[in-house]
Amino acid sequence: MPDYIYLLENRLSADQQSALRHLREAARQAEMILFLTGDAVRDLTSGHAVRDIEVAVAGNALDLKKALGGTPAQIWGEDEASRSLYLCFPGTVRVDVVSTQRVEYPKPGQPVYYFASIQEDLRRRDFTTNAMAISLNEGSYGLLMDPLNGAADIETRTLRLVSNYGFLEEPALLIRAVRYRTRLGWELDPKSQMRYENAKAEGVIEFLSAHERSRELEQIGHEDDGLRVLQALENEGWMKSLYPPWIPAKADEEKLRALHNLAVELLMQGVHADMSAAQMQLLTAKLSPKDLAGLKKLLLRPGFVVEWNNLDALASGFAKVLLGKENQVPSASFKLLASYDPEAVLWLGFTSKDAVIKERYHNFLKVWPEMRQKVPFALMQEMRIRPELPNYNEIVQLVFLELIDGKLTTPEEMRAFLEPFSPPAPPPQVTIKRPRAKRGEAKVKELEEEEEAEGSEEGLESEEELEEMGGDEDEIGLGMELPKVDLEPDIEEEEEEVGEGAEREERAEVEEAEEEEEEEEEEEEQEEAAGSKRGRGASKVAVGEAARLAGKAEKMAVKHAKGAKGAKPAAKHPAAKPAHAPAKAPAKPLAEAKGKHPAAKKAEPHPHKPAAKHHAPAKPDKKVVKPASKSAPKSAPAKSHGSHPASARNSMASKAHKHVKPGQKPPTKKR
Repeated sequence: MPDYIYLLENRLSADQQSALRHLREAARQAEMILFLTGDAVRDLTSGHAVRDIEVAVAGNALDLKKALGGTPAQIWGEDEASRSLYLCFPGTVRVDVVSTQRVEYPKPGQPVYYFASIQEDLRRRDFTTNAMAISLNEGSYGLLMDPLNGAADIETRTLRLVSNYGFLEEPALLIRAVRYRTRLGWELDPKSQMRYENAKAEGVIEFLSAHERSRELEQIGHEDDGLRVLQALENEGWMKSLYPPWIPAKADEEKLRALHNLAVELLMQGVHADMSAAQMQLLTAKLSPKDLAGLKKLLLRPGFVVEWNNLDALASGFAKVLLGKENQVPSASFKLLASYDPEAVLWLGFTSKDAVIKERYHNFLKVWPEMRQKVPFALMQEMRIRPELPNYNEIVQLVFLELIDGKLTTPEEMRAFLEPFSPPAPPPQVTIKRPRAKRGEAKVKELEEEEEAEGSEEGLESEEELEEMGGDEDEIGLGMELPKVDLEPDIEEEEEEVGEGAEREERAEVEEAEEEEEEEEEEEEQEEAAGSKRGRGASKVAVGEAARLAGKAEKMAVKHAKGAKGAKPAAKHPAAKPAHAPAKAPAKPLAEAKGKHPAAKKAEPHPHKPAAKHHAPAKPDKKVVKPASKSAPKSAPAKSHGSHPASARNSMASKAHKHVKPGQKPPTKKR
């Protein structure tokens, strides 16, 4: 169904679509259902040009005359017996409105009509390719009805009789078969061809009815090539039964070719002229006046005869308008020729002898179309005047009319003329630039995520242990503050643990040496920030040799916590307050070798304040504290150990004990 909706909307001309809209509205008012039938459906399906339109209504088609009163349709004739109405809409759109009916033939060529459904109406048709219908009603618009499989015969380009007795009951089908075969180039199927030969031999053509004779005579004039059809009918002997005086010799063959050529040229310029009346004038050019008058009386539609007789009057009226002062400008002449009555334009161009009119036609057909090549399509594209605009075709037509008037000769004039039609430029596209990641930043982020994932399971346990120890998380994470103790008994044990990690510290020292100068500056900043937190613990150890050893223990704890993954920090030592602590501790920490360790500076008490008294905490059990990832400051990837401040301090500690062999106790300094 969607395919036939597309055909109805795209294969029919604008005038034919307008005619169907008026008919649908009239049928709705009359409460009738409407179908497109006959030649129009066949031509839509096969791809041929739709010339005539036939619609069928369920009911008496003559009752539509009242509903069609407000439409531009002209009634060209009617038939009471078959209850048919012949209309003509603007643009010379011929429409036959018939009633859905079935037909019986008591005698050959004498049909009797009965009202019936659309399915029965299709089964009484002549050939299967004409026994198809398309619904024009709301709710089923575009629905195809094909009870006899006419689409298959269209596919094979075959003419097949609906009824086996078609040629015998209706002799007009013999003439119609020749006409379709000549126009379409299709052939009868073998059985239909055999029946055609039998009917022709039996002489059934003598039973041809007057109504069908009138129809077939007029259809010769409506054919695209009427002379060719006339010759085919004459060769079959059917013109003797139709109208004996009318033979191909009575036609003006040379003028007919000229008329066809002019019609094609006008069609290329958008003028769709129906040349039926003009063709009939030339097909009967050599008939005597008496025979010509007799032929006109036999035609089916009296309205068509009126149009035929008025050809010269139409051409004369158009000539006066074309030569008027208001149409002297080329653009005005072009618009007049493109919009006037197409049949009048065709006949005047064919018959006029006036030099001015001939020049206008020559310009319209030959000269002015060449000006379309000068339309500045590239400039229009540059100015954003593109086919997507709803008024694009109108703009092109305006430029074309200016060109044929001799205007817009320079690019500046072209641009100035097109400027009002140029749409505004679209806003600039906003581009969001993503900042470039720093070197190593992505890898650091990945490592941090891995550490967080690994430490999520240990986080709770570490927090509980930190609470039991009662210390600050920052201080414990940096190596656990050592309280004031009498370090004399434990110095050797402390230094033995330091000696065990000498080899690891030597490897760390090699990695530290490979660090760049910029990374060392970052280390110093991180070292100062970390030292500010450890200052509180360093200030407590301010007595002689205890400060030096406390710094070493602190560095080892930081090394184990962040430098080596999974290493165990140093265990707490039992604290003991020295008996006689001096008020001032002039001890120099080990980091003074570099002169940058902030904890060493803060270890010296204020000269005007006495040293704070510290009470040694109770001796806790030795526990192995796993470093919590959230309490440790963020560092560079593990492979670059030298970038961490604790690594630098541990490196210095390893230098101090380089001379100590494994298993040997380092020398101690007595107080």
